[in-house]
Amino acid sequence: MKRRKNCSGVSRTSAIHGGRRLMAVYRRLHSAHGPQHWWPGDSTFEIMVGAVLTQNTAWTNVEKAIANLKAARALSPEAIATAPQRRLAAWLKPSGYFNVKAKRLRAFCLWLIRQGGTRKIARWPTAVLRAELLQVHGIGPETADDILLYAFNRPVFVIDAYTRRLFQRLGFIQGDETYEALRSLFETSLASDTQMFNEYHALIVAHAKDVCRIRPLCGTCKLGSLCPSREPGHDF
Repeated sequence: MKRRKNCSGVSRTSAIHGGRRLMAVYRRLHSAHGPQHWWPGDSTFEIMVGAVLTQNTAWTNVEKAIANLKAARALSPEAIATAPQRRLAAWLKPSGYFNVKAKRLRAFCLWLIRQGGTRKIARWPTAVLRAELLQVHGIGPETADDILLYAFNRPVFVIDAYTRRLFQRLGFIQGDETYEALRSLFETSLASDTQMFNEYHALIVAHAKDVCRIRPLCGTCKLGSLCPSREPGHDF
């Protein structure tokens, strides 16, 4: 008897097994780090701006750039779209790669204005919204999914470098899978739950920054008994 597969090509039995393992990791991370309350932002638009600016930089730097926009009363699609390039780049300087990010953020704001604003695109189906976001200059899969999950509360699982590092070390993945393959794996194996996807991604980031670093602190890791890559000499 053949195992039944879903549209992603993952067998139902494999998905259930993978889901149990993924939830075991989630529970340990939640116990270790507690609720993360992501994503910081006072509005849907601010969350989207943060998603664009957080590429290749720490969140503390994004906060400084957003603070500059607020101080200049420029945290709106219209203000960003019409600001001179040098002025916009200066506001975004703390976020790094500020000239590139100024162009990307302007492109995003122009697109948002053309579509009729945040309230209008919020009514689009997830697949349509994701496809349209990916057509915007500078918006890749990770940024698009950040926007979908955190700004519009859509049940998509964000894959980033921290996710690859952690789950490769845990032996769940090879590490060279495509973005879409990994996103499908997580979304197929886990119950479709926006709040849990939100919390899980935030916990992965917290754990990868604090414990599962490039040079991991295996002696303090709560995932030790699940991890075949833990450094020798540590008793879990």
